[in-house]
Amino acid sequence: MIEDETAIRKGVVEALRAAGYEPIEAADGAEGLAAARRPEVNLVLLDLMLPKMDGMDVLKSLRKTHASLPVIILTARGSEEERIAGLKAGADDYVVKPFSARELVARVEAVLRRSPERPSDVSRLFVGKVTVDLERREISVADGEPHSLSETECAILSHLAANAGRAISRDELLTRLWGLSGTGIETRTVDMHVARLRSKLATASRENSAQYIVTVRGKGYMLGPDVRLPDSSS
Repeated sequence: MIEDETAIRKGVVEALRAAGYEPIEAADGAEGLAAARRPEVNLVLLDLMLPKMDGMDVLKSLRKTHASLPVIILTARGSEEERIAGLKAGADDYVVKPFSARELVARVEAVLRRSPERPSDVSRLFVGKVTVDLERREISVADGEPHSLSETECAILSHLAANAGRAISRDELLTRLWGLSGTGIETRTVDMHVARLRSKLATASRENSAQYIVTVRGKGYMLGPDVRLPDSSS
């Protein structure tokens, strides 16, 4: 729990302890970043307006070393732009003050339920003899020109790869990648990006019948059987 306001920090810590958790407290960003990197930490609750080190800087630094550690932002900054910035920076959830202790504990439980299904971020994927480099945002072909990928296309592939074996809903993709609350939103944005991704992967690999991103009826999308992760690429 990284929070400089003592009353809020103590209140959240008491609520978490009552729910069976073992919270660690930090009153500034620098202390909090060091505490968050301890091996026994399973989730971080992070205020944004912190002394010594701003909360967004804490989040960005943490993501460089702990890509999949769950982080929930707790802040008075509640504008749409700020929520989007926090989610795009890697937060798993965004809670605006004031909040109830019961709601916060419920959100902690929800994020922790998802976290075992989120392994470390994947930087490369393999499609036949083609390599998809997510960091360089390109599809590398041994005997041809590389095909570029957009930032959003890479983000979709990365999220599907980090959750391999689980169907990812359109709502989850809208929330994680676009910072939008997917519930009730009618949009074809996700479908259009997935269609372009499928086309680029098929063109690069020259296997138009291969399954790169599978549509799971009523649930969403998941990585297809013709895309291999690094541990299965040899």
